[in-house]
Amino acid sequence: MSKFKEQRVGVLVDIQNLYYSARVLHSRKVNFKKILEEATAGRKLIRAIAYGIRTLEGSEEKFLDALEKTAGFEVKAKDLQVFPGGAKKGDWDVGIAVDAIKMSKSLDVIVLVSGDGDYIPMMEYIQSTTGCRVEVIAFIESTSNKLIEKADDFINLSENKKKFLI
Repeated sequence: MSKFKEQRVGVLVDIQNLYYSARVLHSRKVNFKKILEEATAGRKLIRAIAYGIRTLEGSEEKFLDALEKTAGFEVKAKDLQVFPGGAKKGDWDVGIAVDAIKMSKSLDVIVLVSGDGDYIPMMEYIQSTTGCRVEVIAFIESTSNKLIEKADDFINLSENKKKFLI
């Protein structure tokens, strides 16, 4: 199945994965609005969710507000976990996977905006049980090869830096 305008699309963005990949690989920031346009590709956007982490400093609040107000995303944010000893953890892998599985029953396409190979079992489950396409958008340099291989489509953000980076 290829892309056609009647497809119902859900876009799920792992903000931290994209942010750090863009910063480390290209020393730039991501244009999330352009990524959403690319993800929908003229199809019917049903839901777009960006998953982020709140820090104690709260410096990301303006950014999260902008994602919602100007880029068209529903934002889900949770607090950064700080463990005794100073270790920090902040990821949405399980939350994104659960939302993707739940949404796949009523969509034609899930667009995962992350290069994290931890999503492979979720992707395989969705593809084999619901028939929903799973497309991936990420920077190829920081994307699991197996994730690319399993995806129904892959868009490499590094191929068009002028469009996807600020």
